[in-house]
Amino acid sequence: MLFNSFEFFIFFAVVYLTYRLLSHKAQNLMLLAASYVFYGSWNWRFLFLLWGSTVVDYYCGKKIYHAPSLKHKRAWLVLSLCVNLGILGFFKYFNFFSQNLYALFNFWGVHLNQFTLKVLLPVGVSFYTFQSISYIVDIYKNRIKPENNFFDYALFVAFFPQLVAGPIERAGHMLPQYKSPRQITVLKTREGLWFIYWGFFLKVFVADNMAKVVSLVFDQTGLVPGIEVVLGTYAFAFQVFGDFAGYSFIAMGVARLLGIDLMINFLFPYFVTNPSDFWKNWHISLSSWLRDYLYIPLGGNRKGQLNIYRNLLITMFLGGLWHGAAWTFGIWGIYQGLTLIIHRFFRTLFPKRTDSSSTPVIVYMVKVIIMFQITCLGWLIFRANSLSQLKDFWAGIFFNMGAHSDKAPYIALQILFYSALLLIVQAIQKHKNNLMAIPNLPGFRPYIFYAMMFYFVLAWGEFGGKQFIYFQF
Repeated sequence: MLFNSFEFFIFFAVVYLTYRLLSHKAQNLMLLAASYVFYGSWNWRFLFLLWGSTVVDYYCGKKIYHAPSLKHKRAWLVLSLCVNLGILGFFKYFNFFSQNLYALFNFWGVHLNQFTLKVLLPVGVSFYTFQSISYIVDIYKNRIKPENNFFDYALFVAFFPQLVAGPIERAGHMLPQYKSPRQITVLKTREGLWFIYWGFFLKVFVADNMAKVVSLVFDQTGLVPGIEVVLGTYAFAFQVFGDFAGYSFIAMGVARLLGIDLMINFLFPYFVTNPSDFWKNWHISLSSWLRDYLYIPLGGNRKGQLNIYRNLLITMFLGGLWHGAAWTFGIWGIYQGLTLIIHRFFRTLFPKRTDSSSTPVIVYMVKVIIMFQITCLGWLIFRANSLSQLKDFWAGIFFNMGAHSDKAPYIALQILFYSALLLIVQAIQKHKNNLMAIPNLPGFRPYIFYAMMFYFVLAWGEFGGKQFIYFQF
């Protein structure tokens, strides 16, 4: 059941109307049941995996909190981690490691029978396993107490707006909202409707139209004109933002209509001037999760610059592999780690050269454009269908940039058309530092934007109910 489908519209209308009639405790139970219906609509068998993970972590959380010794705490922590990472590893990475192990032995002349499994990747497994891990680790670190109400904890794991593609929430943020009666205010309703409207525009008009442009380039094989590779990568930059940010904003909006606040997952990632700020604006729930549960435990910013660089590289490499079982994702993670290391190195050399509000606009825009190119170099790695295609596309950029392309003018015009309003809205939001900047404009100005977005969606929107990119992760 996709957000951009008629089925979800009917589903949410029934949920919302029922929700408004129920008491607080009944609301929680109804939301839990609705979440299981929502998740089961993909494949009802996936529910058993979700239920199993929920039961194990609920039980382990209580055992960790009441354990008589640190040794016992660690034992229950390890059990929970093994279950969660075991689920993730088996369904997402088993075939990947099996194929690479087979290739490695074959390279050394040892011939093995290749063994792979035909298993479906459960939708959202990367998101809810990371969310469950954060709950267990926070209890182990004495940051929170375990939840006593099993159904409230189950709702924390399965809450349908953010179950299958995030944001990756924390128990300390969500459980108090489930425990207390919620008020659906005019302000929350206004914010919720805007986030849904904005997210729907990003998905249906920007992302799904950009997807066709991206396919024109990335469906090709062999040596491709460099200008097509560059433009195709630009198109993908807007596609992946429109798709993933669109989902996150719709999730925020749906939750806000129910009186529940989800964390902001995207801000203004293409209006930043350095790699560090990019990760403060892109997939914020994952970057903060990697910081708190991987980077800091590895040592964080302690024990010298070399250790910091090592920690950054390990964290981003594993963060890249989180996105999928392919070496392109691992290389993308290494690339992101290297950009953070280089940025940190130069920031250490020139500590006074920091961005400030007094930076001239032209200087700021040059920095934004340069940073966008750095980001897109990463997106090329991320989007490439294989290492072989990545090699050919790099060759196109460096050795075939001047080749004639009949497609390039068409691709450029498509990118400009489908990204123009997105960039204008994001520029206003960035300037105001407020995602509600458009609804908060004075007078009739918000309605101009509402009308333009409505017209573009109605005239050129893709209403086929295309799946969101991050469902595969």
